[in-house]
Order: sequence, then structure tokens, then C-alpha cells
Amino acid sequence: MLYPNTLENKLGFDTIRERLKEACVSPLGQDYVEKIRFTDNVQLIDKLLRQTTEFKQIVQYEPDFPTSNYIDVRPHLSRARVEGLALTEAEFFDLKLALRTIQDCLRFLSKREEDNNFPFLRELAGPVGVDKKLTDALERVVDDRGNIRDSASPELASIRRRIIGEQANLRKRLDSILRQARQNGWIPDDLSLTVRGGRLVIPIAAEHKRKIKGFVHDESQTGQTVFLEPAEVFDANNEIRELEYEERREIYRILLALTDQIRPHLDDLKKAVNFLAQIDFIRAKAKLAVQLDAIMPKLHERPLVNWTNARHPLLYLSFSKQGKTVVPLSVKLDEKARILIISGPNAGGKSVSLKTIGLIQYMLQCGLLVPMADYAEMGVFQNLFIDIGDEQSLENDLSTYSSHLTAMKQFLIGANKRTLFLIDEFGTGTEPGLGGAIAESILEDLNKSGAYGVVNTHYTNLKVMADKTPGLINGAMRFDGEHLEPLYKLEIGQPGSSFAFEIAQKIGLPKGVIDRAKDKLGTQQVNFEKLLKELDIEKRVFSEKNIEIGINQRKLAQQLAEYTALKERLDNDQKKIVNDAKQKAKALVQEANQRIENTIREIKENKAERETTKQVRQELERFEQKELKPEPVVLETPKQAEDVFEKDNGVISAGSYVRIAGQNTIGEVLAIRGKDAEIRIGDLKSNVKLNRLEKVSKKTFAAATEVRDDRPRSQGVDMNEKMQNFSFNLDIRGKRGEEALGEVDRFFDDALMLGYPELRIVHGKGDGILRTLVRNHLRGYKQVGKMEDEHADRGGAGVTIVKMK
Repeated sequence: MLYPNTLENKLGFDTIRERLKEACVSPLGQDYVEKIRFTDNVQLIDKLLRQTTEFKQIVQYEPDFPTSNYIDVRPHLSRARVEGLALTEAEFFDLKLALRTIQDCLRFLSKREEDNNFPFLRELAGPVGVDKKLTDALERVVDDRGNIRDSASPELASIRRRIIGEQANLRKRLDSILRQARQNGWIPDDLSLTVRGGRLVIPIAAEHKRKIKGFVHDESQTGQTVFLEPAEVFDANNEIRELEYEERREIYRILLALTDQIRPHLDDLKKAVNFLAQIDFIRAKAKLAVQLDAIMPKLHERPLVNWTNARHPLLYLSFSKQGKTVVPLSVKLDEKARILIISGPNAGGKSVSLKTIGLIQYMLQCGLLVPMADYAEMGVFQNLFIDIGDEQSLENDLSTYSSHLTAMKQFLIGANKRTLFLIDEFGTGTEPGLGGAIAESILEDLNKSGAYGVVNTHYTNLKVMADKTPGLINGAMRFDGEHLEPLYKLEIGQPGSSFAFEIAQKIGLPKGVIDRAKDKLGTQQVNFEKLLKELDIEKRVFSEKNIEIGINQRKLAQQLAEYTALKERLDNDQKKIVNDAKQKAKALVQEANQRIENTIREIKENKAERETTKQVRQELERFEQKELKPEPVVLETPKQAEDVFEKDNGVISAGSYVRIAGQNTIGEVLAIRGKDAEIRIGDLKSNVKLNRLEKVSKKTFAAATEVRDDRPRSQGVDMNEKMQNFSFNLDIRGKRGEEALGEVDRFFDDALMLGYPELRIVHGKGDGILRTLVRNHLRGYKQVGKMEDEHADRGGAGVTIVKMK
């Protein structure tokens, strides 16, 4: 069921229909465009979409598909049903060209059967067939210029030969008369034979017309020339005329016989022409799909909206001509979140989003491909209800609000679990308090019905209801709060602000008027709008942080993989080295044993002669020293770093760098008070006797105060707890200067301890006093590398981003 009757016009589908008609090449396809209807038959929708998808491939990649002579011959076939009636030459020529196109289409599809390409288009062509005898008969009778061939019958060929012979004889006789008249000066040299009333005549000057006996058929507009048929060629012209009559009767006889021949095949011809009409229609849908970059989404029988990067078709076509880009729409409606409540400022894109959803869903269920990402999912709805604009009518005594209520009545009556409803500016047209209450009650009933829907509104009570009610979900059209410009992007999950005060301020409405409006509205509503904007900023900040975390996690995973690969390689190298060493040791042991055995044998054989025994032992010792001596390994032993202090013999004064005698502690002298000195060591201050201090150089101080990671920094601090409780975002709006700076110091100390590279301090815009105070204070920290305003979408000058060195 569709509501209202003007749904197509309100969504813009009437323009889509006109574009499809323009894409058709004949009335055949245009008639099918007129028959497009909304359906909830999933199998039919799937079939239509697959046919169009296949033809889209043909349009893009198959240039040899026939694209001409899609001729509407349905009236000719209707005339052929009448007994005793013959089709004309032109009608048979149209039929011949149309059948040739049909045969070319069938031949194209049959060639792709082996590769199993275009199965749905081949299924469409399955029952279509054209009798070859019929096409041969047409080819035999009608030539490629639409004339009857001489060979259509022997009698016709004979008649035409006789006509040609008589015309040749007649022309010879007239040429002779024409030459004689030209010699006599009766005819100008630039005139020649011509035809009047189907008869060859001579043009002759009017004053000489009586000098040649004959019949005047016509004269020129000026009357100075007459067209004369000489009397001596009367019979020849009459003979030709009689032959022409015979030719005409023979042609009629041939056409009548050919008409009788095709009459038994009229039903098959009608199917073939219907196939041609469908091809023209599907081709038009495919051409539109190519223009829209449209696809076939994953189709579900149940109601579902899970779209990614959907584009309004008409807006996309218009912007493409202008070189602009359409901001895509991503939206999801399922059983858990069936009804989407979209809020946001005026001119922010709410109505366009609503029409995009309605038009694309309607196109899908009319069998058209839709412009969105190819992995998007779409369901099928039984009912489509819309309330866009108004149905104000003087005849029916309907005001704007009455027309809205009438629509809501129809929605409540017809809504069920397979209904998709779209409502623009829900509840407007009457007193806001009452309109909001009625809208909330209507929305409750629509939610109970299980229907799916999208609602545009500015009412706060509907936003709150969507946040608390199962089945409902908030959505917001993004808006640049800094420059007060719409971004035309839908974000689902939170409501949007109307930015009414900000837009009024940008337009230039007096500040006093805006302030009084805020007072009249009350703090609760103002704070609600403020909270919405802050939530939007926080969401974007954390979204960016999540992206950074994801990048770091991927880097960490890559480094871990590299480390694991390196460790495996080192372990394998170590095993290889050990194995090699064992093999060498084994060889050495075997050689040593062999030498010892040889030595013992030689001693025994020489009966322990002293000199021989001594010589053998020396050879054994040389082998041991040479082969078994271990190779020296050079190991670099890390030396304990010793603190070396470069002393300075100058006088200790304020600003000097000093070391406490007998210790490694380095500090800076802040002040001299008699025999005592106030020094600062790190963040600590202390009073020390001057005689216990040694002056050191600035270089030594700089080297000693560098951060050393190998020394513990603190004790007794639970870092895990601090990390869990710490937030890189500090909000000090509304605090006094001294209180705010204290918060900043504590916040900064924790950030330094946890090693955060970037901090975010929200101080608000106002007159800029707190912002200046905070930034001047932060300049005193040497760890601060850079301070800058937040992005305009996330607070602009009201937020300071602090980046560490």
C-alpha cells in the first residue's frame, strides 16, 4: 500500500520515470516505463534487478549489442489480423527491420550461453522464436530500401522490364522532339525533359506552344513556360501508365499473399516484439544505472535498511553536471532500532535525507538498481507511507496541520511490521507544546505497531523519547558550530542541536534579544542544547583518538611480528653454531685419540727410548696447543658510569650552579641569606650552608639534570590507578582564575607522570580571559612544546590543545 496518491511526485520518482523514457529508443520501451509499479514480491524484484545488472554489463562492455531499429510494429500486426487486408511496403519494411533486430539480440545471447553469461536475459529470450521461413519471405519480397524486389514474382519482373523498355523508347522520341525545338529556338538550352502527372513532357516557351501539336499538362508560376506532351507520344505514355497500373496491382497481390503468410504467426510475432520492448526497457534502466553508478544490493525478504554511501539519484545527476560531489548517506534500521529520529538545524539536509531514503527504497521495489555501496543491504516493505510537505486543500477544507493529522490517521490505520513511514517536520503546524505532545503519542503507537520509519523534528521531547524508548534511535545532521554551516552528514546515535541561537547571532540579531530569548526558554533547555554540542565534540575527539590507537596497535603488531621472526632466526643460528661446534669437537676428539694411540704404540715399539719418547710427547703437546687451544673472545664489559663534575672556582651567588659536598646532587642557587643559600634541586627547595656547597659549571648542571630512565622516579604511587582514572580532557569552564590554574597544575603533573603527548583543556570562549590566563600559565612549563586552538568542529577557540615536547 502506498500513501498518498502523489507519493511519486513528492519523492521525485516522476522525474526518474521521465529519464527512463528518454533513455528508451522506441515507444516499445516507453510503454513499459509507464507500467512500472511498486511491488513487495521479493522474487520478482530480484529477477528485475538481476536482468538490469546483466544489461548494465552489456552497456559498459559489449559494444556489439544491437542498438537500432527498435521499431514498434504492434499496430501493423493488429492490421494484419483483418482478413483480406494487406500491409503496405513501408509496414513490411518496418517489420523486417524489427525482426532483424530481434534475431540479432537472440544471436548475441545464444553466443554467450557456453560461458553461462547473462542467464536472466537468456531466460527472457527463451520462449521467443521467429520462423525462418517468414524472415526469408520478407527478405525475398522487400529490399533494404523498403521497396518490393523485382524478383518478388515473375509477373512483376516482366512488367518492370516492359516499363523500362517503353520508357527508353519514349525518352528517345522526346529527346528527338526536344532537340528539334531547341534548334528552332522554342526551348532555352538549360531546360530538359520532365514529368507532370506521371507522364514525360517537354518544357516549352508559352509563345511557341502551338508550334508543337500536343496536350498542355502544366505551366510555370510565371506563365512563361508550359509543359507539353506531344501528340505523337500519347500512346506511348498511355502504355507506360497501363503498365504502372499493372505493376501496382501485382505489388498489391504480392503484399496480400505475404500478409496471409504472416497471419498464422501473429502470436509468435507479438511475443518477439514484446521481447524487443523488454530489451529496450531493461536497456534504459541499465543506462540510467550507469549514469547513477548504481548497483544491486544484497536483498532481504524481511524489512531492513542497512545502507552505506547512498546518494540521492536526482541530486547526484545534477551535481555531476556541475562538477560537484554529493555527501553520501549511511543509515541503518533493524529490529532493535526501527525508527530513526533525525534532528538538527534548518537547511541542514534532514529533508533531503528523508527523500533519499524514500526514493531509493521506491526505486528498488520498482526493479531499479540503486546508487550506494555494493555491500549495502536492503529489505522489502509491504507499505510505504510518506508525509512530506502538506496536502493543504481549500476544496476539502484542510489546513496544513489538518492535512498532517489526516496523514497520521492513515499511518496509524495501515502501519504494521512491514511498513516504512517517512515524516518530515513531525508535529509542526500548530502550538509547539500541543503539537509535540500529539507527535509523541502518535510515535508511541507507530512504535507499538512494529513499523519502520524515519522522522525529522526539532522537538526536544521526541529526542528525549528516542533516547529512552526501545525501538527508537536518535540521529543528527552534522553542523559546523564554528562557521555555522551545514555539513549534510547524518550521524546515528545522538540527537542534534537546532543551533537557533547561534544562527540568530550570525545573522546579526541584537545580543539583547538573544539573551532574553535564552532567559525565556529556561536553563534546562539551554543546557540540553549545550550538552548536545559538547557531546558531539567529545565524540569526534575520541573518534580521532581511536584512529590513533588503531594505528599504534597495528604498528605494535608489526613490530612484534618482526621481533618474533628475529628471535626465531637467532635461535636457529645459535642451534646451528652449537651443532657445528659439536661436530668439530667430535672430530678433534677422534683425532686426539688417534694420536694418543699412535704415541703409545710408538713408545712400545721403541721400547721406551728416552729421545724417541720425548719427541713423540712434544708432537702431542704441539697438537694440543694448536688444535685444542680456545679462541680468545673479546667481551665488552660495560663500565659503571661515574659522575665527573667540572668545578668552577668562582664565587657562589644567586643563579650559580652548585653541588652539595660529598654528594652527587646538583642544584641552582635561588638566593643568598648570610651564610646560608636557598637552592632548588628539581622541584624541591632547600636551605644549605655555603661551606657545604661547591660551584660547578653550567655544562655539568645541564648534564646532571637530564632525565635518566634507568633511575626510579617515584615511590608509593599506584600508576595503574592513575592511568585508569586520568582523562586527557580537562573542563575548567565556570571556574575562577586561581581555582582553574590549580586544576591545570594538578592535571599537568599527572599528564607528565603518565607521559601523555597531547592534552585538551576546555575553557570556553567568552571574552577570552580564562583562555589567556591558562595559556600564559602553561608557557611556564618547559615541557610544553606547542599550544593551539581546537578544530572548529570541536570547539575552536574555546578549547586549547597542548602538545608536549
